[in-house]
Amino acid sequence: MRGSILLKSALALVLLAIVGILLYQFPPIQSRLGWRLDAATTYARGVIDPVQPLPTPHLEVNTLSEEIPTAAPAVSSHTPEPALPTPTAAPTLVPTPLPERVSLTTPLYETQDWNNCGPATLSLYLKYYGWEGDQFEISDLLKPERSDRNVNVEELTFWSRNHTGWLNTEFRVGGDIELLKKFIAAGIPVMIEEGTHLDSTYWPNDDRWAGHYLLLTGYDDATQTFNSQDTYYGADLPVAYDTLDANWKSFNRVYILIYPPDRDQEVKAILGPHWDVDYNRQYALETAQSEIDADREDGFAWFNLGSNLVYFERYSEAAKAFDQARTLDLPQRMLRYQFGPFFAYFHSGQTDDLLALTEYALQRTPNAEEALLWHGWGLYRQGDVNGALSNFRAALEANRFYQDAIYALEFISSG
Repeated sequence: MRGSILLKSALALVLLAIVGILLYQFPPIQSRLGWRLDAATTYARGVIDPVQPLPTPHLEVNTLSEEIPTAAPAVSSHTPEPALPTPTAAPTLVPTPLPERVSLTTPLYETQDWNNCGPATLSLYLKYYGWEGDQFEISDLLKPERSDRNVNVEELTFWSRNHTGWLNTEFRVGGDIELLKKFIAAGIPVMIEEGTHLDSTYWPNDDRWAGHYLLLTGYDDATQTFNSQDTYYGADLPVAYDTLDANWKSFNRVYILIYPPDRDQEVKAILGPHWDVDYNRQYALETAQSEIDADREDGFAWFNLGSNLVYFERYSEAAKAFDQARTLDLPQRMLRYQFGPFFAYFHSGQTDDLLALTEYALQRTPNAEEALLWHGWGLYRQGDVNGALSNFRAALEANRFYQDAIYALEFISSG
């Protein structure tokens, strides 16, 4: 009798599990429970495999980093070919005092879905110009899996250029408060990526730092605040100039500009020499260096230096900058959003560092397609073709539209 009861109980539990799995396939139920299940899984993973600081560099770090020259203009494959005509200099505006306060029209607000601040904020930006879509029209292509935790600036820019061709889209780095105010005063909102602190703890010892997007639609010099559209916290929220700059710094002060084509010359005039992408990157590189000179313990400045060196394909120098950044308590989720170290260590031949960092990134974000891709390339560099293929397939499973993973699989299959 007792055996019969136990058997029936076991069958009932199995049946309940099957029913639960079937019910979870319905989008409304998955929408409500998906993030809770993911949060529970993430916390359990943090208990089993506690988070540690970023792995230390395999090579000894020169704390003075005198071997990293940055003052000379960088030369890279991004420089125009000599045979091309010299670009016409961008027009400059006659300096005029900015208004002390500007408030642009607030676009129709949209609360972000789970892990969807990038597409949601881009949606707000486009709605400012009358676009009638929503965040899911964007995320369905850029992050078809809701559990994908990051959409980077390049992806958002790519989507906007290819799906809203009636608008121009650009992004630059190394921005500052005055530049943001100039665009807002000209009637052009600005989208930035910044670091923020989460309300909840997702694993033991969580530093709660994460990346986030904001749309800026106004400013007020009297209160020293921007008016921000935050798809998580709400519309028309004030953020202090100093706070914004401190948070923005962790993403190399990147900004996205979207505007009608007939305002192209005006945008070029506001950007001035920063319209040239190489100049803009060199400026950001020198800004990072000056911040390092002011504070040698500034981990974000070292990381930004590395990112800008990667742009100029100065990979060995970038690796040294990233080595230094890794000794200065970078946030636990840093490699969820920015991948310059992967490029630097791969192209400088430091495979051990590449594998250590991608393994760390995957410990925190197992479905990060970028970390899976670069972990695969690290394994490939070591001769582990099967391991590389497994990682490339996992990257494509995480995002079926991920072109870098498609290329990697084609590269190996053709070899």
